[in-house]
Amino acid sequence: MTQVFDDEARAIPVTVIKVGPCRVIQIKRPETDGYAAVQISYKEVNSVNRPLAGHYAKAGVAPGRHLVEVRVDDPDAYELGQEITIADVLTKGAKADVAGVSKGKGFQGVIKRHNFSGQGASHGVHRVHRAPGS
Repeated sequence: MTQVFDDEARAIPVTVIKVGPCRVIQIKRPETDGYAAVQISYKEVNSVNRPLAGHYAKAGVAPGRHLVEVRVDDPDAYELGQEITIADVLTKGAKADVAGVSKGKGFQGVIKRHNFSGQGASHGVHRVHRAPGS
């Protein structure tokens, strides 16, 4: 999170995300696959396993770290190897509806939950090394 300032010097909280150029790896059509979707890849990587390397070679694209499938309404609007940028998807001033899932960590102690430092490993400390203290 960070903040930007408007014309009246009010701070507006914003979240900055990095969206790199994505490349189309595979196009799925309702006639052949039963649904319309596009497989995209982003963040290039040097080496991948052999099945993924063949999947990328079929599209004629360099291997990527992340391979994601996104459902679309019109799969004919995309071509294999096409680069999709954020400017193709959003316009200036548009809002993106983003949902996240927190990583559940269950019932935790004070070191993980409140960033306490714990007690010493010696000097009379007995069985309470991760306790909150006084």
